Amino acid sequence: MNKETLKKSLKLFTVFFRIGAFTFGGGYAMIPYIQREIVEKNKWIESDEILDIFAIVQSAPGVIAVNSSTFVGYRIAGLAGAVAATIGVVLPSYIVLTVIALFFYGFKNYPFVNEAFYGIQAGVAALMSSVVYRLGKTALKSVFAFILAAGAFLALTVFGASAILVLVTAAVLGLAAMAVRNIKAHEKGR
Repeated sequence: MNKETLKKSLKLFTVFFRIGAFTFGGGYAMIPYIQREIVEKNKWIESDEILDIFAIVQSAPGVIAVNSSTFVGYRIAGLAGAVAATIGVVLPSYIVLTVIALFFYGFKNYPFVNEAFYGIQAGVAALMSSVVYRLGKTALKSVFAFILAAGAFLALTVFGASAILVLVTAAVLGLAAMAVRNIKAHEKGR
């Protein structure tokens, strides 16, 4: 492993450790932090590419936080980056859950613990709304994309469709739209 890969891997570990340590609510809550750290702050990946990564990791089996860190780490620093980012994102939860497991039964009946979790849930909902807004600004650049996103949202929330089915359908429709644009451009060029 060369010095540059080692340096990037250590940076990935610290970035994802921080994300894992200060994010409550699971993988979806981590998305704005991942975007801020990876795209905006460190400029390792472009905004469009991070959207593609989020789409891939959401459709892959497994935990979104782990999938995201592994994929991003690999993209930035290869296998060493994938391992460093994955350990970084998982380690804080492992430490916290180990400590909580030691003391949980002593605190679980205290009302302040339940109220704290209600507050955390509200904060996570706000974080997820912020993700939708930011990703929407990047991804919804056409009427077609907006209609496709609205249809996917309805399929998922109203009809309970499988996320994988919705993503595959969206990909097929995206390819079909590209084919139609290419045909129209070809006919115009005649």
